[in-house]
Amino acid sequence: MPEMSKMKKPDVKVVLLGDMNVGKTSLLHRYTERKFKDTISTVGGAFYLKQWGPYNISIWDTAGREQFHGLGSMYCRGAAAVILTYDVTNWQSLAELEERFLSLTDTANHDCIYAVVGNKADLTDPKAQLSRDSDVAPEDRTECEEDRTEPEVLSACPTPPASPASLSGVMLHKQVAPEDAAAFYGRILRYKGLDEKSSLPAEKMCFETSAKTGYNVDALFEALFDLVLPSILRKRNENQESPTVDLEECRGTSSKRSRTSCC
Repeated sequence: MPEMSKMKKPDVKVVLLGDMNVGKTSLLHRYTERKFKDTISTVGGAFYLKQWGPYNISIWDTAGREQFHGLGSMYCRGAAAVILTYDVTNWQSLAELEERFLSLTDTANHDCIYAVVGNKADLTDPKAQLSRDSDVAPEDRTECEEDRTEPEVLSACPTPPASPASLSGVMLHKQVAPEDAAAFYGRILRYKGLDEKSSLPAEKMCFETSAKTGYNVDALFEALFDLVLPSILRKRNENQESPTVDLEECRGTSSKRSRTSCC
């Protein structure tokens, strides 16, 4: 087990916010484990550490239940990016972001980046259903092909079979249009007192994803990681300018000086 002093600390923090059952945990599992999992509601919050090139990024998954609402501002403290997540088939889940969750971001960094993400796009968009193999790693895909005994199976190996609605070709009604998400993003900028002209445009910060099929999940996280890179570099420069003091080393130096002065 590595010593605590040698363990790497996260360079920046990314936080997921949103109502319960919008798929925040499933999005994280899809990105970090390359597969879809049926999950239970998150209690409080959960922490994931992602190695992104030479950098370490902590990703915080938060609970959407009302009883854990007060913890959200604590998890957002010092965040470099916040992913505000809703369900494209549930208009209320978008409304909840503005009514309950946006104020929790007051503790985030002043230059925090905000992404508005509509999950469960596979239920409304045929294009999102067809991305089932897109985010599966090549080695996983090879293993799946070797284990597959029935060529007509529709889903990729790590991803469970599609829902009956998806298999039958019946699409659910999309209650939140991309224009609605873009309008909400504009209200986020105004709430934060940011100039819309100098801020990142809505078309770059609004995503529709599917944790089930992997549609746009990589694009979401990789885009955010690229955008928080300046924060990472600035934080590292600040740490170099103000290095942590090693108390043990100071004690050793102090004792040596004391002995020298006594002789």
